[in-house]
Amino acid sequence: MAEKVVGWAVSRHLQNDGEPVLFNGRLVITAESMQQSLTELLSVQRASPMKKSLKDVTCDNDFEKILLSEVKPPDELGVTFDSIGALDNVKEALRELVMLPLQRPELFTKGQLRKPCRGLLLFGPPGTGKTMLAKAVATKAGANFINISMSTITSKWFGEAEKYVKAVFTLANKIAPSVIFIDEVDSLLGRRGKDLEHSAMRKLKNEFMASWDGLRTRDKERVLVLAATNRPFDLDEAVIRRFPRRLMVDLPDTENRSKILKVILVDEDLAPEFNMEELATVTDGYSGSDLKVVFVDRYSYSLVLSGEYHF
Repeated sequence: MAEKVVGWAVSRHLQNDGEPVLFNGRLVITAESMQQSLTELLSVQRASPMKKSLKDVTCDNDFEKILLSEVKPPDELGVTFDSIGALDNVKEALRELVMLPLQRPELFTKGQLRKPCRGLLLFGPPGTGKTMLAKAVATKAGANFINISMSTITSKWFGEAEKYVKAVFTLANKIAPSVIFIDEVDSLLGRRGKDLEHSAMRKLKNEFMASWDGLRTRDKERVLVLAATNRPFDLDEAVIRRFPRRLMVDLPDTENRSKILKVILVDEDLAPEFNMEELATVTDGYSGSDLKVVFVDRYSYSLVLSGEYHF
């Protein structure tokens, strides 16, 4: 609580009191700024409901009940930024664009230009850590994680898919802060108008974009749609517009491959002559997933040769 009050006071002080005043290398904040910060923060907390446990969430229909069982609380994801080697630039961008608005919403309540990002797209080659980044963001921000796929929101009954989509956003609002994650988003929200596209799929996309664009959500609710794909050119133009932030997660260079190797091999017994920098140099073009597969295959092969593993 003290950290929030001081952070709000610093923001107000720098905006309203002109040049900063330092004493022994630290910023001097007036008592008036602190008092206004405390008053405004209390008003924000009274306006926003306390975070509920998933067991205490009241579902309005059966669709929300089914989706609630798919929600993962942040402490059950088990992925942090330390679990991901390299990608320092992407991590820093995610902290500024996603995690700060979810953790400190009071800093983004004034004006139109400070509104938090409501849609972020991670794109790049396969195996570069896009899904792990999404889980790490939800863990670090303390947000509930809702993983959406075709099997989650489709149904054989006419009209039920649209109701599942509506339930995704209404449920996300109830358990906010929350992250709606769509892996391989091009398979769900691909370009409309294809020759073989079924009318039911088109209705599902329209319902998803209508719910996402604010018809059933409000700006103050801490809900983020986070998607990942390796085929961004297959997305519909209306979907791309709803992703105001787009981050490329590219293949790692030599330095980043070395960082990834250190994360992969942190708990392994390595020979004294093992040269990690040399291995990072000769694996040009490998993704993080490729590097892990190489070591898993090599380890399995060594077990077979030593007789510890039998088919």
